Amino acid sequence: MHSRELGLVLAQQLLDVQDLHYGLWDEDLELKLSNLPAAQQRYNDMLFAQLPSPGLEVRVLDIGCGAGNLLRQLLDRGYCAEGVIPAKDLCEVTRRRLAGCPGSPRVFECRFEDFPVGERGAYYDVALFSESFQYVSPEVSLPILQAILKPGGLLLISDFFKTDSVGDGEPGDGSFGGGHPLSEFHASMRRTPFVALKDEDITRRVSPNMELVNDLLMNRVRPATLTIGSYLQSRYPWLARLALALMRRKIDKLSHKYFSGHRCREVFERYKTYRLMLYRLP
Repeated sequence: MHSRELGLVLAQQLLDVQDLHYGLWDEDLELKLSNLPAAQQRYNDMLFAQLPSPGLEVRVLDIGCGAGNLLRQLLDRGYCAEGVIPAKDLCEVTRRRLAGCPGSPRVFECRFEDFPVGERGAYYDVALFSESFQYVSPEVSLPILQAILKPGGLLLISDFFKTDSVGDGEPGDGSFGGGHPLSEFHASMRRTPFVALKDEDITRRVSPNMELVNDLLMNRVRPATLTIGSYLQSRYPWLARLALALMRRKIDKLSHKYFSGHRCREVFERYKTYRLMLYRLP
């Protein structure tokens, strides 16, 4: 299991969330963990607003379908939807969620790089990335998307990208990983036939999630980690010292990334730009 897949699986298991993406936090929704499901559903509703009406056999591919909640909602709303997910644990969660759906919707247990294009050439009306585009290189994903979308098909991307501030050496630099550089992504899209219909910056609606994440890391995860570390040092001092010596650089990197207090709203807004993008294939 890749570390990024581990993070998604742990988020689903520890927080018992139905969606593995951030939520939308507008002023009327109080920022607290108990409101996260409502914020995530607002995010889902934002995605639905970009789609054509279900009509007759509107085929949607949910790429990186996580725990399957959005995929199930697509099916319940009348879309002919399929999913792609490489993580075995999440794939099992998704299949359980889809149990009983008419038509036995298919979930491809593979990386998008290995998607069976030959089976689904010019097949889908919509290809949807809900905070999953960051995991696949555009050089790989864009040719596949052109092959599996019908003429006139839509590509919907809702995800964060790196801003030009990355690498500026400020205290929070490097606190957030993931995401393609936005300028490079735009350059890649200009080399394709896709026509841009929407490119909306929704960073300020998403960034409040970082306050929840930072609170969880600093006030829950960090104390628990220190407690476990103290226990191991007292019970197995030589083993703890050896592990610390061998993994010092990795531990320091993780500590800076997760426990420096920099995973906050302001730092996120400096180094990430969250976009809602819609493209059409001519």
